[in-house]
Amino acid sequence: MQDNGNGDGPGGESALAASGVDQPAFLALERELTVLLRRARANQGEMAREVHPDLESSAYGLLVRLDECGGQRATELAAYIGVGKATMSRQLRALEELGLVAREPDPADGRAWLVALTQVGHDRVRRVREARRARYAGRLADWDTHEVTELARLLHQLNRGMEK
Repeated sequence: MQDNGNGDGPGGESALAASGVDQPAFLALERELTVLLRRARANQGEMAREVHPDLESSAYGLLVRLDECGGQRATELAAYIGVGKATMSRQLRALEELGLVAREPDPADGRAWLVALTQVGHDRVRRVREARRARYAGRLADWDTHEVTELARLLHQLNRGMEK
């Protein structure tokens, strides 16, 4: 069956209706995620500047990953963040120049290097993350602890589903 331009063929409105994406639940999900992601992008820029005034907002997630997981190879970081090797090299060079990360030999493979936070980088990232959690706690003070736990669980489930 061909799409006749009236939404009755494959990919048209009828196909969307059959898939369930026009259900109120998915419409509400799209709307709320759009707001959340817009705010998250803005907050990421603020947090990056709190770590260092010259830090690009896109590099903040990289610093958090290093804070949580310790030293990583540049290729692992590039895959996790979803950027190419050239972009990752440029970001790491900038972070090294700011004194936030350093490269060290990989003990498992002497030919490879690990990127890790410097003490300065660790201290700054930890301070910003603690301040962010304090803001969350303040904004969600009227929520029950179980609701916060459930929100975290559902967001984790959503993030895992998005990896597929």
